[in-house]
Amino acid sequence: MPDDLEEQRGESLDLQHYLGLVRRRHFHFLIPLLIGWAVVWAASWVLPPRYQSTTLILVEQPSMPKDYVTPNVNDNLQERMQSITQQILSRTNLLHIIDRFHLYSREHAEPSPDDKVAGMRKDIVIELVRDTRNQITAFNVSYMSGNPQLAQKVTGELTNLFINQNLEVRQQQSENTTEFLENQLEAARKDLAAQEDRVRQFKGQHVGEMPGQLATNLQILQGLQGQLQTAEDSLNAARQQRVYLQTLTDQYRTLQGPIKSSDGTPAGLPAIDQQLQKLRSQLADLSSHYTDRHPDVRKVKEEIAKTEKLRDQLSASLKNKPSDGATQADDGSIGSATDATQATMLAPIESQLRSNQLEITNREHSIAALKAKVDDYQARLNTEPIREQQLADLTRGYEQSKANYDDLLKKKNESKMATSMELLQQGERFRVVDPPSLPQKPEFPNRLKFCGIGLGIGLALGVFVAGAFEMADDRLYSEKEIKSLLPVPVICEIPVIGTPADGSSGHDKAWRVWAAAAVVVAMIAAGSVFSYLRG
Repeated sequence: MPDDLEEQRGESLDLQHYLGLVRRRHFHFLIPLLIGWAVVWAASWVLPPRYQSTTLILVEQPSMPKDYVTPNVNDNLQERMQSITQQILSRTNLLHIIDRFHLYSREHAEPSPDDKVAGMRKDIVIELVRDTRNQITAFNVSYMSGNPQLAQKVTGELTNLFINQNLEVRQQQSENTTEFLENQLEAARKDLAAQEDRVRQFKGQHVGEMPGQLATNLQILQGLQGQLQTAEDSLNAARQQRVYLQTLTDQYRTLQGPIKSSDGTPAGLPAIDQQLQKLRSQLADLSSHYTDRHPDVRKVKEEIAKTEKLRDQLSASLKNKPSDGATQADDGSIGSATDATQATMLAPIESQLRSNQLEITNREHSIAALKAKVDDYQARLNTEPIREQQLADLTRGYEQSKANYDDLLKKKNESKMATSMELLQQGERFRVVDPPSLPQKPEFPNRLKFCGIGLGIGLALGVFVAGAFEMADDRLYSEKEIKSLLPVPVICEIPVIGTPADGSSGHDKAWRVWAAAAVVVAMIAAGSVFSYLRG
């Protein structure tokens, strides 16, 4: 309990210490407070005002859906904004604006162009506006100047630069993309034409050996083999006919008298009958396979007719030939008649023999040609797998070139359509939502803000000055300080005996303190209100 009372007494003594400090150092605090605030407040009215004009530019998406027209420019608005900003804030563009509006000109010391450009870059502020998905939807462009009308004009000029530069950049990128695709398409077209030419030359060099002609070659080969077999059969028949005609000729030439068989028929007739039988058998065999219009059937019929006619002529000549007595009786006349008859009979046979020899020659040439064709088509069939592999290699390169060409053609057409959209300003574009504002109050200095800063500086300065005077004062103002200096504890204390004059003096002093504080507060409040109203 005594300890608690002692602690409460210590706290009370500390509070009394600070109250005494305030009573002693109030002027040391109030005067620096007022001076610090007044200096900063006055500086806010001395510094030249600077006005800021701001405009809001909206980023509008393309009017055409991307499903119909795909843009062919960089979709990253962040990168494009950086590029556009760098171009607008370039030295050339800023110097053009500076010269046009006569910015940063001074009467005595004219700054260099680089200093003007650096100063203007500091006065330009670009703020991006993003949505919840961190996508850029709009941006603010601000410019600060000492003249509000000039700040508005420069902001409008910067706004036009952003809009025009964005259109120019998008159009240029779109045209460059289209031009690049056209160049690539032309190169792909030349490559495709070269591939087509190689395939065409290969097919021209190997006509009849292509894989697609396999069935045709097989069919032709089978037909040629059938023709070859027919030609060989006809050749054999012609050779047999030649043997027959040669035998018949020899028989006529060796015939010296009436040569008859046991039944009374001429001796040469059996060979003709045998030949007729063979021809009729051959006709029956051909008729079972071909029609009457077939050349071989018609030819055999003609040979049968000729043989039958020859047989009739031979029979008639042998029947009309004179007897041996007549021959002996009148040797000269009868012999001459026999020779004439024999020559007459041999003439058609020899003619047929010559025709038969010509036929055999033609048949042999035809067979040789057919064999050459058969060998040629057989060679084509043998080389077909090789040509198929070679054609597959050529076709693979052609297909790849054609696919590349078709893809580039599609992209070029889409890019050309996107370029037309950009030229018609139907793509992504910037639109001014809030035109450049005409500032009514300066952005700098913010005089109300300067009042707050001045108040803070004044408070700090007052505390510092009051504390400095308190630390420099070596007088004792409390019982605790006196007791701390005594070597022995205090046994008793004599209370302060005040007089009426002391009380009156204390009241006057307190009123002066409050009056001084009221004056300082009133001055600070009045200055702040004035700054707010006139700022």
